Amino acid sequence: MTVDGAGPVESPVEAAFEQEVARGEPILEVRDLVKHFPLTKGVLFKKQVGAVKAVDGVSFDLMQGETLGIVGESGCGKSTLAKVLMNLEPATGGSVRYKGEEISRLSGAGLKAVRRNIQMVFQDPYTSLNPRMTVGDIIGEPFEIHPEVAPKGDRRKAVQDLLDVVGLNPEYINRYPHQFSGGQRQRIGIARGLALKPEVIICDEPVSALDVSVQAQVINLLEQLQSEFNLSYMFIAHDLSIVRHISDRVGVMYLGRLVEIGSDREIYDHATHPYTQALLSAVPVPDPTARESRDRIVLTGDVPSPANPPSGCRFRTRCWKARERCAVEVPLLAVPGWLSGPAAHESACHFAAERDQAEPDQAERDQAESGPAEQAEPGQAEPGQAGNGQAERGGPETG
Repeated sequence: MTVDGAGPVESPVEAAFEQEVARGEPILEVRDLVKHFPLTKGVLFKKQVGAVKAVDGVSFDLMQGETLGIVGESGCGKSTLAKVLMNLEPATGGSVRYKGEEISRLSGAGLKAVRRNIQMVFQDPYTSLNPRMTVGDIIGEPFEIHPEVAPKGDRRKAVQDLLDVVGLNPEYINRYPHQFSGGQRQRIGIARGLALKPEVIICDEPVSALDVSVQAQVINLLEQLQSEFNLSYMFIAHDLSIVRHISDRVGVMYLGRLVEIGSDREIYDHATHPYTQALLSAVPVPDPTARESRDRIVLTGDVPSPANPPSGCRFRTRCWKARERCAVEVPLLAVPGWLSGPAAHESACHFAAERDQAEPDQAERDQAESGPAEQAEPGQAEPGQAGNGQAERGGPETG
C-alpha cells in the first residue's frame, strides 16, 4: 500500500509482526486447531459423506527462542499440523496467532508478511529442491518475492553469506542439487529457510532421510543457528532421542490430538500418558543384555481410522488402562490434580500416572478434578466395549 507516492505503508497487521517478543513469551499461539479433509461420493454431483480428521483440536504455545518437539507414529497428523500452521493447507477451524495476531485466515499482503517471518524446512532434501535451478537461484528465490530484504545488486553476496553460515563453500553457488550429498542438500534447504531472517522455523522431519552421522551435523547446525539468530523451532520427528537432544519441550500426538506435553525431562523421565509410555518403551537399546531384561509395553491392534475415530479417549482401543468412562468422556489436555512434581504436567488421560506409580483411586480423582470432561462428539464410533484392545507387558523386543 502506498500514499501519494511516499512509499509503502504497513498495514496494522504487518506492523504488529515487526514487534519484538521477549524470550520465554509466546510467539505462536495455537488454540483448538482443526483440519478435516472431506470424504465425498459421486462423480458429477459430489456429496460429502464424512471427513478425515487429520488434526482435531490441537492447542499449544511456542515460546520465543525455544524448540518444541512434536512426536507420534506415522499418520497421527504431525505434517498436516505443520502445513496448516504455514497456511499451506487452510484450517477447518480453530485459531493460530502470531505475535497476538490471527493468521489462519490471512491472504494477500498479510499472508506474505507472515511467511517472511515463519519459514519451513521440508522432510526430503531430494524432492524439496528444484533440480533445474542452481543453488544460488534456490536460496535467492525468496528475495524475488520479498525484494525489500535484499536489493537486487546484493543478492549474490547474500546467498554466498548464507552458504557460509550453513557450512557450505560459497563458491558452490552455481552448482545444481544433484551435485550435492543428502546432508549438503538439507543444508541448502536450511539456508533457503534462513534467507528472509525469520523468527520461527517449522522443521518437518528434517533429518529422517539422512544417515546418523549426517543427522548429528544437521542437528548441531540447527542448534548453532538458533543461538546465533534467536530462532524458535517446531521440530517434528520420529526419532525420540533426537527430539530429546534438541527440544526444550515435547508434545506427543495420537490420531490428530495432543495427548501429552511438557518439558523434555517431564516427558522422557516422568511420562503419565499410556501412549507416551508405550512409545518410550519401544526406543531401541544398544545393550543386548539390557534389551532382553527391560519391561516393554507391546500395544495390540491397529491405529483406528481418523475418518471414524473412537468415541471418548481415542487411545482407549489399545490402552491397558481403559475403563467404561474412557468410552464416553473425552479427557482434557490438562495437569492432573492428583499428580505432583515433574509428573504434574499436561496429560489427556483420565487415569494419568507414571509407569511405576499406582493408578489414582476414584476418590483422589474426584477430589482433584475441577471441572467436567468434554462429552464425546456426536457422529463418532459407538463406544462399544471400553479397552477392547489391551497391551501386553514384558514382551521381548522383536523389531
